[in-house]
Amino acid sequence: MSATILFAILGYLAGSVSTAIIVCRIMGLPDPRSEGSRNPGATNVLRFGGKKAAAITLAGDFLKGVLPVLLARLAGLEETGLALTALAAFLGHLYPLFFGFEGGKGVATAFGAMLGLSWPVALAALATWLFMASVVRISSLSALTAAALTPLFAVWFGSPGVYLGVILAMVGLLIWRHRSNIRQLLAGTEGKIGTDRS
Repeated sequence: MSATILFAILGYLAGSVSTAIIVCRIMGLPDPRSEGSRNPGATNVLRFGGKKAAAITLAGDFLKGVLPVLLARLAGLEETGLALTALAAFLGHLYPLFFGFEGGKGVATAFGAMLGLSWPVALAALATWLFMASVVRISSLSALTAAALTPLFAVWFGSPGVYLGVILAMVGLLIWRHRSNIRQLLAGTEGKIGTDRS
């Protein structure tokens, strides 16, 4: 149990490192919390910072989800410990200790965390996002669709019950964090990838 707590704390602290804010500071860009959608994530950074800054942000957000889980796996943690580490990393991104608990929406970090738990589930979710993004060109709708289908992927691939529970929790929080996007989607005002809103 002590190892599980240790890695859960590690996961949360890793998730609390806001890649978007750090990248923008290093590259001399505005704080992502004050520009565009005001979300510290890769999609928003793309709007005003360009592809390079967005790509670095995306990679950082992904890594802080997957690395704590992989380290926990290497340390020999079992399913419950891995699941809690994944959830903690995701929560760190949403509510970062180092940045006033004002985090992003968690899509890339959730994908990284899920990849650490079950690569077939994560790749199915990624394929769904890529397909939707290529068709509708709306990041939020792509993310919401992928998130909604991820529990089904988890069942399909026979994921352990504790993994499914954590995935359901992450999906619920992802949908909650996208509530403004959902309102804009319903109103037909949601921006497409690369525009000023999404």
